[in-house]
Amino acid sequence: MLFKFNPHCNCVGESKFKMTTVENADDVKEDELFCKKSRLDVNNEVTTTETEELFNGVEISKLTKSQMKKYKRMLQWQSVKKLKRAKEKLRTKNRKYEAKMQNIDIGPSRKQLKSAKMANSPCKIGVVIDLSFDELMINKDMGKVIKQILRVYTENRRATAPMQLHLTSFVGRCKEEMSKHNGYENWDMHFHATSYLDVFPKEKLVYLSSESDNVINELEQDKIYIIGGLVDHNSHKGVCHQKAITEGIAHGQLPIGEYFHFVSRKVFTINQVFEILLRVSEGKTFKEAFEMVLPKRINMQPALDNSNIE
Repeated sequence: MLFKFNPHCNCVGESKFKMTTVENADDVKEDELFCKKSRLDVNNEVTTTETEELFNGVEISKLTKSQMKKYKRMLQWQSVKKLKRAKEKLRTKNRKYEAKMQNIDIGPSRKQLKSAKMANSPCKIGVVIDLSFDELMINKDMGKVIKQILRVYTENRRATAPMQLHLTSFVGRCKEEMSKHNGYENWDMHFHATSYLDVFPKEKLVYLSSESDNVINELEQDKIYIIGGLVDHNSHKGVCHQKAITEGIAHGQLPIGEYFHFVSRKVFTINQVFEILLRVSEGKTFKEAFEMVLPKRINMQPALDNSNIE
């Protein structure tokens, strides 16, 4: 028993989905998922309404042949886009229904996620993304940093117990790049124009660096862990480690070397480091977090001396 799209629904409050017997969602024909508002008829001709519409400032009836072709392509694209959205919504609804019937946990509901804000979270572990490396990156790399931050934010919002997430030195090009994402100011994230040294007590700060000799085997609730907001192409080796030493704050590396052996240098993306911290804060071991987060293509060999590590 699956849900099937009902395109003929006109009543306010009536569900656009009805229960019917369908073997799987892919069997639903696209003609059953048509867009009611499409103005292309079966002969691919544009139909007009009593109120003349405009296309690029020109009335539809006065469009040239080339403009009419563009207009038709736009309508077709809009129709296909709505078809895809409706079909994906149908698949999602059926997946949830099947999971419920099989007692499979599908994660927190939207209502739960909406209430899972940082202020209400039982997890008080802080994570800072340090954005003070403007001068070390070209615009392309700055764009990559912002994309990784978007992934960080997405992971934290999906968590039932989100971590306390901060962006520091949020000025200049990184802020300009972020401004391309409308409404980011309303995200459940703390934005600071100043350095983390001006926001948190120095004794609570721990800068994460693969060059550090200190290994972090557990996360402390009252600590603030700093991730360098830098796309590293091996041209800035040790810059975060040196910054921590210069500023006189604690530093450490994640214990991946205790579980896995790497042929090359252990450098991960901002979102990978954050997700590892998030999984550990949720109760996973570091080993489990590494296996969950790091891509399979990374050649991780079991460490030879980890027989006594739990």
